[in-house]
Amino acid sequence: MSTCLKVTSTSSRRGIRTSHLCQRCAKGFQQANVVILHETLADDFEAFCRANRGPLPLLYRSKPGEWGCSPLAENSDIRVDCAQYCVFENGALAAKVSSLTPYTAQLRDMVTFYLGCSFSFEQILKAAEVPVRNVEQGRNVSMFRTSVPCVEVGSFRCPMVVSMRPIPAEKLDAAARATHLAPLSHGAPVHIGDPALLGIRDASQPDYGDPVVPAPGDVPVFWGCGVTGVEAVRSCKTPLAFTHAPGCMFLSDQEMFAATSTTDPRQRPLTFSISQKPLRFSLVSEAAVHQIRALEKLIGEDPGERGIQALFVQDELLKSCLSLSHASSVLITTGFPTHFQHNPPEETDGPPGAIAMAAMLRALGKRVAMVTDRRALDMNRRIMDDAVQKGIIQTAVPLLSFQESSPESALQFLCHDGDPNKPRFDHLVAIERSGRAADGNYYNMRAINIKHLVDPIDDLFTAAASIAGIGTTGIGDGGNELGMGKVRGAVRAHMPKGNLIACDVAADYAITAGVSNWGGYAVACGLYLLNACLVHERYLRKGLGTPPSPQQLETWAASLPTVAKEEEFLAILVKHGVRSGKTANLALEVDGLPFHPTHSTIIRKMRELAL
Repeated sequence: MSTCLKVTSTSSRRGIRTSHLCQRCAKGFQQANVVILHETLADDFEAFCRANRGPLPLLYRSKPGEWGCSPLAENSDIRVDCAQYCVFENGALAAKVSSLTPYTAQLRDMVTFYLGCSFSFEQILKAAEVPVRNVEQGRNVSMFRTSVPCVEVGSFRCPMVVSMRPIPAEKLDAAARATHLAPLSHGAPVHIGDPALLGIRDASQPDYGDPVVPAPGDVPVFWGCGVTGVEAVRSCKTPLAFTHAPGCMFLSDQEMFAATSTTDPRQRPLTFSISQKPLRFSLVSEAAVHQIRALEKLIGEDPGERGIQALFVQDELLKSCLSLSHASSVLITTGFPTHFQHNPPEETDGPPGAIAMAAMLRALGKRVAMVTDRRALDMNRRIMDDAVQKGIIQTAVPLLSFQESSPESALQFLCHDGDPNKPRFDHLVAIERSGRAADGNYYNMRAINIKHLVDPIDDLFTAAASIAGIGTTGIGDGGNELGMGKVRGAVRAHMPKGNLIACDVAADYAITAGVSNWGGYAVACGLYLLNACLVHERYLRKGLGTPPSPQQLETWAASLPTVAKEEEFLAILVKHGVRSGKTANLALEVDGLPFHPTHSTIIRKMRELAL
């Protein structure tokens, strides 16, 4: 947390009163955004600030008619201590004035709110050796009105305003860590990457402040901004209100001394790139990263001795979970008809992991659908109904099929009206789904072609690669699964018959597991860990609203895989004739490995890592 040392800066405020001293001449002192409202609106506005702490960290609320602010500054007078003020009448800007003294009579019935300001943390960024481009260029910071709505309270309803600072990519971790420790100056970033994801059309045309020119290699980084208070004043349309003018904040006596690092891994944000089209980064604590990496190591056990370690790419699980955590609508596919001589030909690896992911994604409030082969739709509907009846998943997941009838079929399936700017899904996940090889066929691990049993769901992944905003994940244990084309070079070099069977269709993330179901379980556990991580969860909600309640955490935890649920679901699969992948046994086993103790032990260990 940031701490402040009380020192006298009366002379600086006097300079502002008499000569409009530039705010940046008072380097190192905490500054405050100012909103002044009639006392009848004060309780609602305080509640609005509490509900939107990222842009509106509340430092002090005055009493009606109180000019001073003794907790923040000695001998202050809010009527003259800002270099310029905005006067609002019925929500519209009526004037900009250098003093509120002429409004003294009206101010007797008004309350002043002092709100944290990002100017305060620019010194913190410098101390962390992060360049501050707007300061280098002698400009005010760029501020933008976003399409992100604040939490409404009473008559206060407005979009969040953010400030933007271009940060070198290699300094993103340092910037996030330093500002995370200054919650009274907006805290950590609320978005890193493409401005359009916040509804900002042109980052060179700010709504407030000045344009700031990024240097090569810089990434746009956005923080909550106190000018959100100005938008709130506009929205309530009160007869009379005042704010500081952008860039002309109140100067406190408190000198900013914030730690730029901490040894607590729960309070140390790390940044990860999760998309290039559009550019998007995510934040997560070191503690959560460590736990998810432990999950990744666990599922890398190779009981079948296939040599899957050769396919392993570090942090694919973490990055896939981060991307899924940001998604709102997810499409899952599974189904590997390896037993072509049996009816049904499916195996027990894949569906359990798919259902485990679907259960967690739904618990987190995301829309989920599943796509499978048309010939298997009826069987999968019966399996889904049984899973709901047994309480393995709360409600049935919609089941879809995909058939290629034209070159535009995949685009029409993935996007509303076939418009790539309107995708139906944010992320596609394939788990133990037969993947198309370089020759256009589909092979099981024995190199037998099973193309006649497989619908062209691969086309959805191929199409998604060219649609901005759709991420993809493949989960496999042999390299012939959909999405594992990302590591096809390693499959061809190290897996038996790899030159023939290797899937040629790549996903953004390729999760390698000893058994594919384990990868699905790990994704469910990883999503739980991310949403229980205060650093990541705050970033997801962009500093608005409140952290998850204990009840929410309990609901999410109840959606994690358990030994009992997974054993029950495996029994349902066997009931419907689905066989073990390696042996074709109709038994409680997956890939020839008995549920007890092999799979049950892995599930217990995952839960220990997650909870």
